[in-house]
Amino acid sequence: MKEIILFPPATISKAALEEVIHCNEITLRYGLELSCEEALDLIETRSRSLLSYGRIEFAGGVINKIILAFCNSPYLSHHNYAETLNDLLETFYYYKNETLDEISDDELITLMKDYFDHQCQGSIALLQNRELELLARNVRYGVADYTKVTDGSKNDWMSYYFDEYYQEDKND
Repeated sequence: MKEIILFPPATISKAALEEVIHCNEITLRYGLELSCEEALDLIETRSRSLLSYGRIEFAGGVINKIILAFCNSPYLSHHNYAETLNDLLETFYYYKNETLDEISDDELITLMKDYFDHQCQGSIALLQNRELELLARNVRYGVADYTKVTDGSKNDWMSYYFDEYYQEDKND
């Protein structure tokens, strides 16, 4: 597979690294900081994810948006910060594909943050395998309120889908 290169990789990496490191000025307020090595790892995760999911990105703002959106999460600490950001970044690109690009970058990041902090209580696994999976399913099936994935009650995701299904049957 041939890659299209518009700018030398060193130029892109240097600019992206400077942007990511610049976020430290804000994240330090929350006791979070990325080293140069961790920032480069994030940039590498972005590159791998873009290639893996067949996506292209013209501006490097997604990494910064995720960093700035999540830096005030009560579930992030200096112990899990870099690893969680890498997971969130890969999750973001996966669900951009799964939602058929019907959701803007900003809306997806906002939803991810809300689900992560509330329904998932900081669990990446729940974010990926429950909330965002249901969100993507809602988008693909054309559910009007696609952001309604749970309401906090036990088995609410099942009742949400079954109730909607049975309502359609009753209307036929």
